[in-house]
Amino acid sequence: MRRLIRGFDGLLRRLYGVVEFCDDPLCLFRIQPARYPRSLRLSDGTEVRPGEPVLILHLWNEHIPPLSPDGPDLLWAVQVRRRLLRSLHRLAALVASDPGLTGVKAVGGVTVLIPLDGEGPARLMTRLGFDVVTRPRSWLRGFGEFWENLYAWALMWAFNAPTLRRKQLLRLRRTEVWMSRQRLLERYE
Repeated sequence: MRRLIRGFDGLLRRLYGVVEFCDDPLCLFRIQPARYPRSLRLSDGTEVRPGEPVLILHLWNEHIPPLSPDGPDLLWAVQVRRRLLRSLHRLAALVASDPGLTGVKAVGGVTVLIPLDGEGPARLMTRLGFDVVTRPRSWLRGFGEFWENLYAWALMWAFNAPTLRRKQLLRLRRTEVWMSRQRLLERYE
């Protein structure tokens, strides 16, 4: 079953244009060029208007350090933080050097891994320069989010099952994290 989920994930990545932008085995991100669907104002004053280009970050699941059966510990957290920083430096180098990305307004995406409680993961993302943003909810979006959450839950099971100890499918909430192009380049280039 895990092999099937991993294969389906690979198929979806190809269909949606999610690519590896570097060959670093410690990089935690893949990227997907996209257009932002709504208006977004970031804490540094950057405004992303509907239809403007962004880079959506996708976790490179195969590069996430495996959790022990007991869950995350300090060593795991240090490894992930180092890999995040390394990944952001690689991303900044790409954004600065690729002429096809000059119009990108922000980098980020949607995740179920960062609750809005201001604790742990949200605090880490803020320290890294991201804005943690509430995702607008609606009945229709809620229906679609159930399927997105089911897929995210399946990916967690397939790639790093101990993460599910603290993740209940019906309690997963989607959060957005975004960083302006300017902030990315200032902090990580």
